[in-house]
Amino acid sequence: MKKTFSVSGMKCSHCAANVENALKAVKGVVCAEAQLDDKTVTVEFDGQQASEADLKAAVDATGRYELTD
Repeated sequence: MKKTFSVSGMKCSHCAANVENALKAVKGVVCAEAQLDDKTVTVEFDGQQASEADLKAAVDATGRYELTD
């Protein structure tokens, strides 16, 4: 399953890396690629191991960023 989310709070390449790393730490995430120019992240994940709520929770837990549909 592949989904693109908007990311609020992402301002630089370091931010993009933090978002990607938070998502990659979620069991079932195959790939996460943040796009700084349009403030989005595309995530490829196994929907049986991770839900969209799991992805949002992982990014929100960083305290700096928030995923939205």
